[in-house]
Amino acid sequence: MHRAACATLCDWPQLVRPTMIRQSLKCSGSLQSSSRAYSVIPPPRDREEQEMVHRMLRVDHAGEYGANRIYAGQMAVLGRSRTGALIQQMWDQEKKHLAKFNEILAENRVRPTALLPLWNLAGFALGASTALLGKEGAMACTVAVEESISEHYNSQIRALMEQDPERYTELLEVIKEFRDDEMDHHDTGLEHDAESLPGYWLLKNAIQLGCKAAIYVSQRV
Repeated sequence: MHRAACATLCDWPQLVRPTMIRQSLKCSGSLQSSSRAYSVIPPPRDREEQEMVHRMLRVDHAGEYGANRIYAGQMAVLGRSRTGALIQQMWDQEKKHLAKFNEILAENRVRPTALLPLWNLAGFALGASTALLGKEGAMACTVAVEESISEHYNSQIRALMEQDPERYTELLEVIKEFRDDEMDHHDTGLEHDAESLPGYWLLKNAIQLGCKAAIYVSQRV
């Protein structure tokens, strides 16, 4: 019996190591220095908090999904132009944002908005149609959309800071990082002649009005 027990104990690291590796791979980089049992979102304290967080995550996911489709539309038109590499660089960052929110939604069993098929078509159409106006049109679209997303992220940051900043440390880090990326895209658009597009302010206001409507319905549907 003593030998059997020793053999079991000796084999124990071999048995648990694969499981531990699989679990660690599921965690985000920030978790490596954290002892918490969750990656980004803490377990909800009540139904009200759960609904608040789910609305936030749902609309953030929808926004990143829509942004991906916009850049896809722009690349379909301008991918082989001189502007293609710049658009691809911004799109690659948006892909990382979307992948992160896909992960967070799955971990926390958050239902994405039912309007994703609509944002799929609308986002691609917006990206492609503004890109048909040339580089300036694509950049004008980027400025309008990224400014709207940045403002929305800022409003979420304020809400979470008022709620409980220590409780939402990881989520705040994610949102702040993505907000900074969106602002970089916004500034890139301005640096590449977005405002030189005829009717720039009219187009920008129209796009941002659509963004506000999309944010409103994505939170609820």
